[in-house]
Amino acid sequence: MFLRELKLFNFKNYPEANLGFEQKVTCFLGNNGSGKTNLLDAIHYLSFTKSAINPSDAQNVKLGESQFMIKGGFLLQEKIKEVVCTFQMGQKKLIQNDGQDCTKFSEHIGKYPVVMIAPQDIELIWDGSEVRRKFFDSLLSQIDHNYLEELIIYTTYLKQRNSALKLFADRGKVDHDLLASYSQKIIPAAKIIHTKRREFLAEFLPVFGEHYQNLSGARHEEMSIQYRSDLEGTDFVQLLQKNLTRDLALQRTTAGIHRDDFLFLLNNNEVKRFGSQGQQKSFLIALKLAEFQCIAEKKKFKPILLLDDIFDKLDDIRIRKILELVAEGMFGQLFITDARPARCKDVLIEMQVEADILLVENGNFTSA
Repeated sequence: MFLRELKLFNFKNYPEANLGFEQKVTCFLGNNGSGKTNLLDAIHYLSFTKSAINPSDAQNVKLGESQFMIKGGFLLQEKIKEVVCTFQMGQKKLIQNDGQDCTKFSEHIGKYPVVMIAPQDIELIWDGSEVRRKFFDSLLSQIDHNYLEELIIYTTYLKQRNSALKLFADRGKVDHDLLASYSQKIIPAAKIIHTKRREFLAEFLPVFGEHYQNLSGARHEEMSIQYRSDLEGTDFVQLLQKNLTRDLALQRTTAGIHRDDFLFLLNNNEVKRFGSQGQQKSFLIALKLAEFQCIAEKKKFKPILLLDDIFDKLDDIRIRKILELVAEGMFGQLFITDARPARCKDVLIEMQVEADILLVENGNFTSA
C-alpha cells in the first residue's frame, strides 16, 4: 500500500494543501508548531476515520472555519483508491471510499492500515489499563473485522446498562428484565473478545520478543505481557449476577472485559516501575514494530508507518536500529517528522536511506 497524494482543506492549521509522494520515505521538517504532526494526523484520519490526537472533529476544523476535508489517493493492489473524509459543523462526518458513502465506519477500519509511533505513546508504559486495552483493540480492529463488531456491541450495551443502573438508583426500583436484555448482548460479545485477546497475545508475544531483543541487545532480559481479565476461569453470567448489588450501589458495571489489563513485565517486574528509561523505550518501540509486523502478515501488505518526532524522544542507538530496518526493507511507506532538519538529514545519509525532504513552515512546503 502506498499513499500517492494527500489533499487538505481547512484541516487544523492548513487552509489548503496538496501533496504528492513518490519515495518510500518522506520527511516533514520544521519548527515545532509548524504543522508537521498535523500531516501525520491527516493520514491517520484517512485510516481510522478519526484523529490520533484530538477525538473531537469540531476541534480539528481550522480556526474560524466551519468544515474540513481530507482526501487521500492510495495505491493498493495496483489500483488507485480514493478516500475522502469531510466534516461540517453541526452535521455528521462523511467518509467516502472511491465515491461510495461509508454507512458504517467500522467497515472502513483496516482497509488502509496505519501504525503511528508518537511521543505520547509512552503512556502505554506509564498509564493505566485503558491505554493498553486501546492499543490492542486498535491493533485487533485493523486485522479482525469481527473483533471490532463485537467490541462495538459490547461498548454500546455496556453504556446502556450503566445508564440503566443510574436510573434504577434514582428511582429506587430495578427492572430485571431490562438488565437481562442487556446481558443477552454483553455476555456473548465479552466471551468472544476475551477469547480473541488471549489467542492474539499468544501470537503477538514471539514477534514482540524478537523486536525487543534486537532493540535492546540484552539477551539476558526476560520480557513478557500478561493478560488479566475478570472472565479468566469465571462464568460471566454468574459474575454479573454476583456483582449486581455492587453494580447498583456504584451505578456502573464493575466486572467485564472493559476492565481487562495487559501487564508489561521485564524479569517478572512491571516495566513502568522497575524498567530503566532505555528498557521502557525498547519495550515501547518493540510493541509498535510488532504491531506493524502482525498487521502486515495478516493483511498481506505493509501498513503505512508514521514516526512523529522520534529523534527527540529516542536515543541514537534505537533510532539507528529502526533506520536499519528501513534500509533492510522491512517497511513499506514511511513518514517522519523532525524539528531539526540538519539532524534528520545527517542520520538518513549515514544510514543510506533515500527520502524526500519537505520543509514545513506556517502551512507552506519547500522541497529540500
